[in-house]
Amino acid sequence: MTASAAEGASAAIPAFEPEELYGEPNGLARHYSRFRVAERLLLTGHSHQAWPDCGFDGQRRAWEDAARLVDAKWEEAFARADRVRAGFAALLGAPGQPDGGDYALGGNTHGLVIRFLSALSLRARPRLVTTDGEFHSIRRQLERLEEEGLAVARVPVDPIDSLSERLCRGVDDETAGVLVSAVLYRDARVVAGLGQVAERCERVGAALLVDAYHALNAIPFDLSQLGLGRAFVVGGGYKYCQLGEGNCFLRVPPGCRLRPAVTGWFAEFSTLRQGGDTGRVRYGPGAERFAGSTYDPTSHYRAAEVFDFFRDHGLSPEFLRTVSRHQIGHLAEAFDALDLDPGLIDRERRIPLEAVGGFLALRTARARGFHEALVERGVATDYRDDLLRLGPAPYLSDRQLDAAITALGDAATAL
Repeated sequence: MTASAAEGASAAIPAFEPEELYGEPNGLARHYSRFRVAERLLLTGHSHQAWPDCGFDGQRRAWEDAARLVDAKWEEAFARADRVRAGFAALLGAPGQPDGGDYALGGNTHGLVIRFLSALSLRARPRLVTTDGEFHSIRRQLERLEEEGLAVARVPVDPIDSLSERLCRGVDDETAGVLVSAVLYRDARVVAGLGQVAERCERVGAALLVDAYHALNAIPFDLSQLGLGRAFVVGGGYKYCQLGEGNCFLRVPPGCRLRPAVTGWFAEFSTLRQGGDTGRVRYGPGAERFAGSTYDPTSHYRAAEVFDFFRDHGLSPEFLRTVSRHQIGHLAEAFDALDLDPGLIDRERRIPLEAVGGFLALRTARARGFHEALVERGVATDYRDDLLRLGPAPYLSDRQLDAAITALGDAATAL
């Protein structure tokens, strides 16, 4: 299915003003009763946001359809998959407009990245370019391929202002592909200038894969405006989309003719009835080329309901970015007011808050200690190396954010 499935979806009138989510009670919280978001301080929104209650209804419907239809359930399941594709397409285009791409779905981004890599001409162009700041699903796989002889060039993410320019300089006629994040997973810094990387890749015939996981539904990410219409994009719904596990995608640019070597039988699903021996393994059109095989459709039932919930309540990326910037700013201001010893814990003040994505990263050599102390105080966070990460979500009130920072101050005293 192409992104045209998103056409005709009318833009919802926002059900909330942003201020309705800042007060007590938060206007959204009642829709997340099963996760008890009003009772808990869940600052892991950058890792795993709570699911709205409608997701439970979708998951139950998947079981009921399987019991009612048995093997005939797949028509209903594929319909949900199409709704999920349309939901992702809407997040990567202007409101109400398709982005011109096509979407392969998968249970995780790693499997989709593997299919992407297997489609590149690595014998003819045995070189990949990436950064030293990619998430583990890309980092680990490229390290292992490098052990097998593939050339991998890693561009340092710092200084971030020149990252895209330096990526461009690293792309040559030997380069088969470039893999880069839109927002860095460790500290939420936004990578600017990816359009020029796309131009460079197209000029030399390399494929560009953008990891948009920490951009998706955290910041507006219109591929046309960013100059990424010819890029592959990978991402998923486990974080800011509130879709839960099993909902990832690979956006395939228009006219793609690549033939992944790692391929499942769904990649020829539309050609199965054609018959005849073509002498080559056949592939379907567009993103079907990157399809896998039989899967558990339960996650798509859940995701389809959640995408509808976001649409019906006006929770667009633009609206959510407004809420997120308020929350990140509120956390930063409250943290600054603690006036803690910067040798113990501090935030990066050289990067303006508008240049970061959906969470606030605090630098401390005792990140694990802070994390554990906050857990003892009822605050859920996480950490990466020397960074303590605080990830708000739209269902949290300002009072809850203040309570979390108060707990952070108590933890600093204890440590």
